[in-house]
Amino acid sequence: MGAAAMLMLWPAGASAQGTKNDVVVTLKAQKVGLAPDGKEVLQEAQRAMPGEVIQYDAVYRNQGRNGVRNLVPTLPIPPGLEYIADSARPAPSKGSLDGKNFAPLPLKRQVKLATGEMVEQAVPPAEIRALRWELGDLDGGAAAQISARARLAAK
Repeated sequence: MGAAAMLMLWPAGASAQGTKNDVVVTLKAQKVGLAPDGKEVLQEAQRAMPGEVIQYDAVYRNQGRNGVRNLVPTLPIPPGLEYIADSARPAPSKGSLDGKNFAPLPLKRQVKLATGEMVEQAVPPAEIRALRWELGDLDGGAAAQISARARLAAK
């Protein structure tokens, strides 16, 4: 496959970090592979090819002494990746089709049938562009982790 068909991941062993008050976020992306015994293993990789599964793990660590209230992390699902239903841990409470407007999961939308009737249908997980968790309070010195998996879409 050509370079246009692969996704660049974080460099092996690298992480993204951001700070809001005393909370530091570390994000890691790894490919999900299989060991010779058939068990899943997470592999550091710089690239992914169509069909491969990526696991994103984000750790939110409160480095301060005071607790943080109402921690609400958001994990974007970049274009070209398809969220794998029920792969997020803990289960996220909301999802988004645009990364801006969030609604409770599972996402639903109104669809007009050929008969003109409007019906509510579930949004396919592959269309989700962001997940949001409502983790609540994070005590000083404590950490919380979220994770989700996505598959690199075939072009």
